Amino acid sequence: MTVPLSPPEALLALGADYNRHNDALNSLAIMEINRPNPATAVSQLIPRTRHLTHSALHIVDALNHQRMYHSPGIRSAYARIRQLAHLALDAADHLLDAEDILDDARVGAPSEDGPPLTLQEARSEVRDRLVLVRDLTALGADDTLATAELLATEMRRQRLLPAGQLLDLSPAQHTALRAVAQGHVTIDRHNDKPRVSRDDLRISISTIRSLETRGLVGREETPRVLHDERIHLTSDGCRTLAAGFGQVRPPALTTARPVQVKAASAPARSR
Repeated sequence: MTVPLSPPEALLALGADYNRHNDALNSLAIMEINRPNPATAVSQLIPRTRHLTHSALHIVDALNHQRMYHSPGIRSAYARIRQLAHLALDAADHLLDAEDILDDARVGAPSEDGPPLTLQEARSEVRDRLVLVRDLTALGADDTLATAELLATEMRRQRLLPAGQLLDLSPAQHTALRAVAQGHVTIDRHNDKPRVSRDDLRISISTIRSLETRGLVGREETPRVLHDERIHLTSDGCRTLAAGFGQVRPPALTTARPVQVKAASAPARSR
């Protein structure tokens, strides 16, 4: 039986969907728009963009069924999740406009300014729409991680979430999980090395493999140019990362020897 994700865990899963969406958008902007029938490529992305809106609103509905005190932190989490939904909805509208522009240019229908657009002019207009879509969804994974952490902390404070079991993760593994959730990690399949989109992070392939062995992350092919595979959190990975939000980790055990206090030396005799 599959255990449903809690709202903070569902936010992390939504972040993975944002990463998938933005990879497809990147491929569309670079390659698909120059193919013979670009309207088809645009239309194929629209359901994925709408899915982001529906998933965010589903999390809002799940929160509405929770009996909780709407503290400032809870209200902030609500606002952030609704904002994610509205930004994705606006992005889908821009994609619909792009599809209409390409279809009108193909049949020679009048444009908003009057005369029909050539296919080259239509593609230029569509590229502008895709830039807007990119700007609206670019920070989706970052925002879902920050909101999940805020929401989990507030819900644990109100005892609305059980005390999740903290796995024994090394600092490198924990850092890698957060970077994966934010969409910073892909794999170059030719040399099996991670590509990290942040200059201040170093993640080794051994760390990624250790997380894969524990079932916390998985690989998926990505249409993103020069990036063969995207690393995503699995459901267990979402649960593991969310389990640490709002909880104090126990201090690491130390093997250092206790400091030995030297015995006070006897005062020297005066001659």
